[in-house]
Amino acid sequence: MHRPGLDPSVAEVRLAVRRALQAVEGTVIVGLSGGADSLALTAGLAFEAPKLGLTIHAVVVDHGLQDGSAGIADAAAAAVRRLGVEASVVRVEVDGEGGPEAAAREARYRALAGTARDAGASAILTGHTLDDQAETVLLGLARGSGATSLQGMAPASDLDGILLLRPLLGVRRATTRAACAAEGLEPWDDPHNEDARFARVRVRRTVLPVLEEELGPGVAEALARTAEQLREDAEAFAEMIDETIEDIVEHAEAGISVSAAALAANPAALRNRIIRYVVASEFGASLTRVQTVEVARLATDWAGQGPIDLPGCRARREAGRIVFTASP
Repeated sequence: MHRPGLDPSVAEVRLAVRRALQAVEGTVIVGLSGGADSLALTAGLAFEAPKLGLTIHAVVVDHGLQDGSAGIADAAAAAVRRLGVEASVVRVEVDGEGGPEAAAREARYRALAGTARDAGASAILTGHTLDDQAETVLLGLARGSGATSLQGMAPASDLDGILLLRPLLGVRRATTRAACAAEGLEPWDDPHNEDARFARVRVRRTVLPVLEEELGPGVAEALARTAEQLREDAEAFAEMIDETIEDIVEHAEAGISVSAAALAANPAALRNRIIRYVVASEFGASLTRVQTVEVARLATDWAGQGPIDLPGCRARREAGRIVFTASP
C-alpha cells in the first residue's frame, strides 16, 4: 500500500522545531495567536515534543483590541486541543503606552512569561518567521537606529529569566501557510496584518514586494543573513567590552567614570559601544548616535567643552576621565 509522502512544508517546520527543542526539558509554553505561523509551530510541537518527553502548553493571549477577540482566542485554543495540545486563553489589558503595537507586544510577553513561571516551564516558543525578521531589519534600517536593531530577533534570548525560542526564524511565512494547509488546519488572518496604518504592514505589503520585484528574489533571506552576521559581531564586541571595561572604568561619587585616554585609544566602534554600555548599565538609559558621538568627543577632541546633558545622566571631563553622574 502506497503512503503519501510528508509534505515538504510540514517537514521543514518539524525539523526547525526539533532543532530548537534540543535545548529544553520538561514543559514548554508556545504563544498561539491562531495565525498560520503560530499554528504551524504548535502543530510541529505536537508532533516533535512527545518524542522528547516534553509537555506543551499553548497560550492564546486575548488583547481585547478587536470585536469578537474572545471568540477568536477560544477558537484558536480549541484548534490545538484537537492536536492533543493543552491550551488556555489569557486575557490582558493593553494600556497603549509606546503605541498600540508595542503595548500589545509588552502585554503579550508579560502574559507568556507569567504563565511559564506558573507552569514551571523551561522555555517559551513563538512563531516569528524569516519574513518577520526581514521586516524587523528593514524597519530598523529606516529608523537609523544602529546595528543593535539591525540584528533583528535572536533565535534564543531571555524573557524575564525564561528561555525564549524562535524556532521558525529560518522558515518563510509561505511555508507555514503551506504546512497548515497540508495538515488541514485553518489559520485565522488578523485584520491588523492588512492595516496600512502600521509601519510593519506597509513594509510587508509594499516595501518588501517592491524590493523583490526590482532587485530580484532573495531579499528577505539576505536581510535575515545580515541580522545573523550583525548578531555575531555584537557578541564579539560584547566580549571585548567586558574585557576592556574592567581596566578603564571606575566608580565615582554619585556615578561612574571612564579613562579618557583609554577611550580615545580604542576604535570608534568599540569606543561608542563602551559609552552606550556604561550609560545603559549605570543609569538605565539609551543614547542616540548624536549623543554618543558628543560624549566621545570629550575624549577624542577635548577643547575644554562643558558638561553634556544626557538621558538620566550628565557627562563631563575631569582630571583625564569622563565622569557620568545622575541628572540633578
